[in-house]
Amino acid sequence: MTETPLADTLAAVDLGSNSFHMIVAREQGGQLRILDRLREPVRLAAGLREDHSLDPAVARRAVDCLARFGQRIRDLQPHNVRAVGTNTLRKAQAGGGFLREAQAALGHPIEIISGIEEARLIHLGVAHSLPDPGGRRLVVDIGGGSTELIIGEGYRPLMLESLYMGCVSMSRRFFADGSVTKAAMREAILAARLELQPVQRAYREAGWSQATGSSGTIRAVRDIVLETGWSDNGITADALKRLRASLVEAGHTDRIAFEGLGNDRRPVLPGGVAILSAVFQALRIKRMLHSSGALREGLLYDLLGRIHHEDIREETVRSLARRYQCDEAQSRRIESTAMLLLEQVADDWKLRRGDAGQWLRWAALSHETGLVIAHNQYHRHGAYLIEHSDLPGFSLRDQRLLATLVRTHRRKLKSAMLDLLPESMHQTTLRLATLLRLAVLLHRDRAAHELGGLRVRCKNERITLAFPPGWLDDHALTRADLDQERKYLKAVGIRLSYG
Repeated sequence: MTETPLADTLAAVDLGSNSFHMIVAREQGGQLRILDRLREPVRLAAGLREDHSLDPAVARRAVDCLARFGQRIRDLQPHNVRAVGTNTLRKAQAGGGFLREAQAALGHPIEIISGIEEARLIHLGVAHSLPDPGGRRLVVDIGGGSTELIIGEGYRPLMLESLYMGCVSMSRRFFADGSVTKAAMREAILAARLELQPVQRAYREAGWSQATGSSGTIRAVRDIVLETGWSDNGITADALKRLRASLVEAGHTDRIAFEGLGNDRRPVLPGGVAILSAVFQALRIKRMLHSSGALREGLLYDLLGRIHHEDIREETVRSLARRYQCDEAQSRRIESTAMLLLEQVADDWKLRRGDAGQWLRWAALSHETGLVIAHNQYHRHGAYLIEHSDLPGFSLRDQRLLATLVRTHRRKLKSAMLDLLPESMHQTTLRLATLLRLAVLLHRDRAAHELGGLRVRCKNERITLAFPPGWLDDHALTRADLDQERKYLKAVGIRLSYG
């Protein structure tokens, strides 16, 4: 038996609010062949305290699960694995300590993604798992802590929403002791309708030709209504009504008895059914089919795109630059010079050319986004826009990295400006910021200078620029800027010299 080449093997890990999932797949001709699936009902959201810290017992259960996942993917190449945390980890203030322990157990970095990015990846997973129905498709995903609504066409999402309600959070709120009453179900549906109210009109007006659900709650409901004969194809509004009546009749989650319904799903089923009922009512859905694809499949296909240089983040940054009317010619000049500097210092500063070049390119493209607000302090405005925008393809950490590079590309530098990022990223980020700052400085007059003769050396936190003879004499403004830049960099421990 031939062993699967690890270079062709990809893995996606979804740290959901109810369950942790992992898929391992092999790429074959641009397609994915699933090799392994793992799922554990960690119920992370149930351990989220009011102060947004994680209950130690739940945190330990999560870390133990990731250690088991980690054994399966320990030998995979780092760029072939993506692990993401969703709603509960977005909320958890325990993020620092828990995340460090979780990453150590898994053996790979864990990204925290926004609700909108979660919705985009869910749609990608669904779109790759079902035949194209033609026209628009509505996708609904009810997770443990959030519910995502997407309208898409083909592989392209047109509308994305993430609402702060999930099967775990809704069950804790209305069915905390396990009791399922008619009044509690009515109140839960009403609460979900209130969450849906701001978006329901826009979604109804957009329209769709097929409604599709993904993930555990909708799969469980689909299985129940088919097994009971309440529907012969997917979930219907009438079948959902009969399921609600059955849950109320049972009276308690311990007495919910449907063939194939797991013990881990039973306590959170009433909250999930309430949300799904509200979605059906608010969006006037008559029938919903189920997709086997969801967030983890979307992660795999997104990862496959990155490997083949079809990174959605590239178009995201270019779209951002167009939206805020950035000067494309100036961005190209700065990118070119930043790459010239990077090529000469990458080895000494331990910067990986591919990754570092990618971040410098994106920072060059977007560094002037803040000019749309005002020239004064535009680097601050740009950083704010980037940090708080929905940027498809970016994790929250990566979004903050781009915002930090934009924030630090000019004027005073302080170590505190790096505080949005984990401490392990500070040195690399500061070095990238230094290269970007120098590239911006060298093109302050917005002209294309011939800099092919510029030589750069660095050792530890010292960087030396050697210009062609007479170049600085002909560029007095640049010399003055370099004098000031030397003071700015000194404040963060970088020594600049030039001549």
